[in-house]
Amino acid sequence: MKYLIQTVETYRVDSESEAEQLIQEAKKDTKFDLLKSSTEKKDVKAKGEIIDTYYKVQLNKGFNEIKEPETDVRINYEVN
Repeated sequence: MKYLIQTVETYRVDSESEAEQLIQEAKKDTKFDLLKSSTEKKDVKAKGEIIDTYYKVQLNKGFNEIKEPETDVRINYEVN
């Protein structure tokens, strides 16, 4: 038997408020424990000038304890 213990998901959003909203939604979700989250502002530069800015958001989601897993978790990713 295999058990999913945790995942790290990385998202790109356009603004700091979108990043905060994504983290708040993850905190409220009862399907997993939010173990850690981080936000990092990224600038895209061309010829020394900033031409775009985005935010990188990482969410570490916990599903089972490594020593005593209890649930069978199945993740389904859809690409649109």
